[in-house]
Amino acid sequence: MIPICYSPKVQKARENGKPIVALESTIITHGMPYPDNLKMVREVESIIEDNGACPATIAVLNGTLHIGLSDDQAEDLAQYTDAAKLSRADLAVAMARGQTGATTVAATMIGAHVAGIEVFATGGIGGVHRGAEESFDISADLHELAKTPVTVVCSGAKAILDIPKTLEVLETLGVPVLSLGQDSFAGFWAADSGYAAPLRVETIDEIAAMHVMRRALGLEGGHLVANPIPAAFDIPMSVIGPIIEKAIQDAEQNGIRGKKVTPYLLGRSLELTEGRSLASNIALVKNNAQIAAKIAIEIQKQRLAVEADDA
Repeated sequence: MIPICYSPKVQKARENGKPIVALESTIITHGMPYPDNLKMVREVESIIEDNGACPATIAVLNGTLHIGLSDDQAEDLAQYTDAAKLSRADLAVAMARGQTGATTVAATMIGAHVAGIEVFATGGIGGVHRGAEESFDISADLHELAKTPVTVVCSGAKAILDIPKTLEVLETLGVPVLSLGQDSFAGFWAADSGYAAPLRVETIDEIAAMHVMRRALGLEGGHLVANPIPAAFDIPMSVIGPIIEKAIQDAEQNGIRGKKVTPYLLGRSLELTEGRSLASNIALVKNNAQIAAKIAIEIQKQRLAVEADDA
C-alpha cells in the first residue's frame, strides 16, 4: 500500500470530477526564503482556482505522499529547513524512511500519476547540464517525461542548462516538445532561447487533443509544453546569457557539484540580476499555472465528448 493523503480540497475535486493541476513543492523549500515562498505558492494555487481547476501541491510529509497541502502543512513546509529534494531515485527511499521532502519535476510527475492527475505546472524543467559530456549530469526530469503520462507546462528548460543537448535528449526519448505560439523554444527567463522548437501549437485545444490521443494510443510519457514568459518580464538572452556564464564560472571556482549546482546557479543569477530574475521566475510560474488549468479543463471536456460519442 502507498501511504498517500489527499487534502480535503483535492479529495472534493476528485469526488466531483473537477480537473486538477499538480504543483511541485521544491518551489517552496528550495525556491525562495520564507515568507515569500508561502506567498508564492498560495498565489499560484489561487490562479489555478480562478481558472476553474483545483491545485494540488505535492510533497512527502513524514513518509506520506501528500496530494495537496492544507494551509498549516504549507506553512510548516515553507519554514522547514531540512527538507530533502526528492526525485525518482530517492522518492521511495524517503517515504520508506518516514522522511519529509519536497518533490522535483520528476517526483511530482510520479505523484501526480499515482493520484490520476494528468497536468502539472512548473517553472522550468531540469535537463542536460553544461559539460555533461564529461560529468554525465543529466536531470531525471527528461526520462520521467518519457515514462510518465503527465503533460508538463513550463517555460522551457532552466536557462543555466545546455539547451541544444536537452532538446536532443528529449527527441531521442520520444518526448513531444510543444512550443505555444512561437517557433522558438522558450528560454525560461528569456522568451526566446535562440533555438528552434520541435513543434509549434497555437491553442489549448490542440494541446489537449494531443494529450488525449497519446493516452488513447497507450504511449508512455507525456507532453512538454514550452510556454514563453510574459513579455513584460522577458530577460533577453543577450542580457541573461553573460550573467549565466558568470554564475557557471563562479560555481566551478567554488567546487559546486551534484544537486547543489542548480540552486547555486539560480541564486547566483538572482544576485547578478539584482532580483530581476526572481521577478521573472515568479511571473512565468504564474503564467504556466494559468495555462495548465485551461489545459486540464479542456482535456476533461474532450474526453467527455469522446465518451458521449461512443455511448
